Amino acid sequence: MITQSIHHPTPPYAHDTNIEHYEALGLLFKRCTLLLPTEDRLTFTSSMFSQIPCFKLEECTAAGCLGFYGYGVFLKTMISGWGEVEWHSVFNFLCSFTNLLPKIKMAVTGTPGVSWLLELQLRLFCRQVLLDWWPGKDTLFWLTRILKPWPMVLQARLLFILYGPLLPPDSTLAWQGIVEREMSHSALWHMARVIVLLYSNLDHLTDWTTDTMQTILEELIVLPEVWHMENVARLLVLCGNTVCYSFLANKAHNGQLLEVSRLIVHIILVCEMYGYCMNEVVKMVHQVCQGFNNTSERLAFIQRLEDMFSEVTMELIEIVTAGLHFKSLSTNRATPPPLLLILFV
Repeated sequence: MITQSIHHPTPPYAHDTNIEHYEALGLLFKRCTLLLPTEDRLTFTSSMFSQIPCFKLEECTAAGCLGFYGYGVFLKTMISGWGEVEWHSVFNFLCSFTNLLPKIKMAVTGTPGVSWLLELQLRLFCRQVLLDWWPGKDTLFWLTRILKPWPMVLQARLLFILYGPLLPPDSTLAWQGIVEREMSHSALWHMARVIVLLYSNLDHLTDWTTDTMQTILEELIVLPEVWHMENVARLLVLCGNTVCYSFLANKAHNGQLLEVSRLIVHIILVCEMYGYCMNEVVKMVHQVCQGFNNTSERLAFIQRLEDMFSEVTMELIEIVTAGLHFKSLSTNRATPPPLLLILFV
């Protein structure tokens, strides 16, 4: 009854069928255990699900296994309507049931990408069981419970594991890919959304502040090494004006004007490439300028920004020229990176 269609969801309607099955199962467990204390309800659930490897971390590696997916649907149905205190009990139960925290520690303290299967299992479990089925505020509850035990640098590592871009064909995390080459909007979309979720709810979080989020974001964009600059710019654009301005203003306040200038140039290129309104970028530059103490500092920043435009433009021209030269010497077609094309259309 519990394991229906976990490994072979071949028909096109299989996912819908699984959702209905585990919703019904969750409702059945909810009603059958209605008069029991929370701990007894969870213990009863554990006694059923612990017998099946598909619902436990690192015990089923079958391709396309829907164990976590079904468990998430079941759990959401069963605990809907429970209070926050009971949700804390659910999280503690899941940590005990799956040995979650020691496994997270192993993943976030090891070398990125070495324990790739554990990273993927943690991502699937946390996303499919706890995070993806709930609306924003409820997702925030589970996300903060997962992040809270760890220092900020490890929170950044954990956010990358949970929401970072994946590489085909085996869906490993793009630890090196994000450093070496440009990522698509879709690859960074989920990471941007969760950063916005945290930023927009800081008034309701006791353990996270604007400075905390700034530090986490700073740590994130150097994992495992400094990201490709376009990927940083694209992430900031996807996060929106508030997060983007806060990030740039903090760097400007700390005297990192060279990095701010380069980031702004790449943000402009990303906005142009994807058709975003340039008025917002102009407003953001104006806001950054307002953070300087006097006119001379503002003028110096604008001059540095102009110099960076010239520098980046020359870099791109050199890359395109080299690509065209290579094309003339080779039968293989050399295509310039997409971002470069906007300068020559």
